[in-house]
Amino acid sequence: MRSRTGARPGRGSVRDDAGNAIIEFLAVTVLLLIPILYLVLLLGRLQAATFAADGAAAEAGRAYAEASTTDLGSARAVAAVAIALRDQGFDRVDPATSLELGCSSIPCLHPGSDVAATVRFAVRLPFVPSFVRSVVPLEIPVRGDAVAAVDQFRGQ
Repeated sequence: MRSRTGARPGRGSVRDDAGNAIIEFLAVTVLLLIPILYLVLLLGRLQAATFAADGAAAEAGRAYAEASTTDLGSARAVAAVAIALRDQGFDRVDPATSLELGCSSIPCLHPGSDVAATVRFAVRLPFVPSFVRSVVPLEIPVRGDAVAAVDQFRGQ
């Protein structure tokens, strides 16, 4: 049985949907997959930053606590922070300004005392233009803390 147009009944609706799958796929890709991909990239970068900050603080505290003088300890701590940050891809962070050292006693490297190391820096959000600064922060601060003990039986 044919209609007036010569087509079989029920076939007109199938022809009307032709090509919609491509448009729906593109819409889903743009609306869902791209933001999810950005979120995964951002969270990976933040995880690397927290791992770098924690590792840098731990190594800086250890390097400072094992040094024979405070000047040598400071130089070793900054070098340890630079290596830890570079290892995670944060080459642009200045290790000297991101590191803070504190001691539990005076003199600083007194046997049995503690050395506290804090590493702070900001992680820039990728692909965020500067004109959206009022709506979205362009940087996320990251901090790592560690405490290292100065050997109680070290020679002075």
